[in-house]
Amino acid sequence: MKQIPEELLEQLLEGYDKPEDLLGSEGLLANLQKAVMERALEAELTAHLGYDRHDPAGRGSGNSRNGHGSKTVLTDRSKLELEVPRDRNGSFEPQLVKKRQSRLPGFDEQVIALYARGLGQRDVRSHLEEIYGVSVSPELISRVTDAVVEELQDWQKRPLDPVYPVVFLDAIRVRIRDEGTVRNKAVHLALGIRNDGSKEVLGLWIEQNEGAKFWLRVMNELRGRGLCDILIAVIDGLKGFPDAIRSVFPETQVQTCIVHLMRHGLNLCSWKDRRRMANDMKAIYQAGSVEQAADRLDEFERDWGGSHPTVVRSWRANWEEIIPMFGFDPEVRRLLYTTNAIENLHRGLRKAVKTRGHFPNDQAAAKLLYLAIRNIERKWKAAPIQWRRALNQLDILFGDRLQRVSY
Repeated sequence: MKQIPEELLEQLLEGYDKPEDLLGSEGLLANLQKAVMERALEAELTAHLGYDRHDPAGRGSGNSRNGHGSKTVLTDRSKLELEVPRDRNGSFEPQLVKKRQSRLPGFDEQVIALYARGLGQRDVRSHLEEIYGVSVSPELISRVTDAVVEELQDWQKRPLDPVYPVVFLDAIRVRIRDEGTVRNKAVHLALGIRNDGSKEVLGLWIEQNEGAKFWLRVMNELRGRGLCDILIAVIDGLKGFPDAIRSVFPETQVQTCIVHLMRHGLNLCSWKDRRRMANDMKAIYQAGSVEQAADRLDEFERDWGGSHPTVVRSWRANWEEIIPMFGFDPEVRRLLYTTNAIENLHRGLRKAVKTRGHFPNDQAAAKLLYLAIRNIERKWKAAPIQWRRALNQLDILFGDRLQRVSY
């Protein structure tokens, strides 16, 4: 990048007294941007005509300058009133600010960034007007954010890795208007852990109810995008869910999400008993072996079966999908029962939607959630140190299936 001479900077900042002198809508940066852009547009016209202003070479050329036209453009900081040069033949096509272009690069990104943080159209408009002095219409904000829909569709169809060692399948609830009624719809998410330990949201799907048929469709969609194998799928206790997964990925080890089991049980427990019940559940899933875990479950039933039979039945009903984790090294097991990855994702998405009473339709909800996912993924760090130890265990247990992908 070309360096700006110190002498020029001194001249530009002469008389600088307060931040508004530099950053305000009438400040130095706005005026400098306007001056530079208008000078660049003049240079474009000169290149188009083939001669400089007042150059005798332009006589008889068949085209000449023809004054200026006013044009208002929105930037990510302010609104600029530009004087755009014109030619007499009307053949000049500016490249810096094209004809019918009303927004400069950066403005759309600013609107989308605000929208992705959960601000509605009215809030985005107020923010732009308050901070930058830019007044925009709701229709403009809709057009800007609707441009994300195509990006969302491409993201939802993008190719996937052939193998993911672990995939978490879960859902959050979002209020969406459907056929004149606001309903709680499930936003289903698939979060994959790659061989290098990095995380990737594989997709999102919005349905009013989750069921085995729905997940079967999702599994087939993932298969169609290039996913050949999932070593371990961590799921909630939905009936028929394991069969839906195994019908598409028959070798997948299905593991019931411990967090879901605990949350279900604690929701049925009084506040004064929650800590004790949580500790008793922890004793089950942190047992050293399947046999020890079964003994702890028997103890749990003796202590809680009389007062909370539903909680005990939940653990018993899901036992065959709980015990697979006891065949893994503690490092792998901890990865499965903590489910920090999917919980952190949910936390970020709930933060993005909490300011919305409800969404007008599925597309509006998907658009915001996709933008929120995009922001969340940018903040994800590299794989934790313990992932390598967990991967070594997976390599021993699953062998050639894991080697389909290099790492």
